[in-house]
Formats: sequence, structure tokens, C-alpha cells
Amino acid sequence: MSEPVQLKQAIDLLRKLVEDRGIPRNIRRLASESIELLSDTRLSLGLRAANVISRLDEVSSDPNAPLYARTLIWQIIAILEQLRD
Repeated sequence: MSEPVQLKQAIDLLRKLVEDRGIPRNIRRLASESIELLSDTRLSLGLRAANVISRLDEVSSDPNAPLYARTLIWQIIAILEQLRD
């Protein structure tokens, strides 16, 4: 079974966060870990999405995050919220 389009979109946006040197290192590291979590097929799709949403939600309020990074994080969360088992 192939992965949903939303999963690919979320991973692509997370890669943008990882590659942007203007974003604090802790957020880039979290984005990188989120990509690994979403790619781990041992867990159900809904559980993977929920775990990543929880982590991103915490970091979205980081005062060091540039506004465009927060917007991107919220966009990723909105995409992941569409994923269900």
C-alpha cells in the first residue's frame, strides 16, 4: 500500500525546515527527527502523525522561531491532522 499524498507533502515541508539555516538548530533537529518518525512504518500512520503533531505543536511557540518557520510548522500540522489509520 502506498503512502498518502499528505505524508509526502508533510515530509517535503519538514525538509525545507531542516535545510533552512535561518531556523534555530533545535527546530531543524526536531524537523529531522519528525521525518524519521513519519518514515517509521512499524507504527500506524495515525500514531506517527499524532506523535509529530505533538512535537511540532510544542516548538511552534518557540520565541526564537522566525514567523515564516512558525507558519510552515502550522501548515505541516494541518496536513498531518488529515492523516488517519
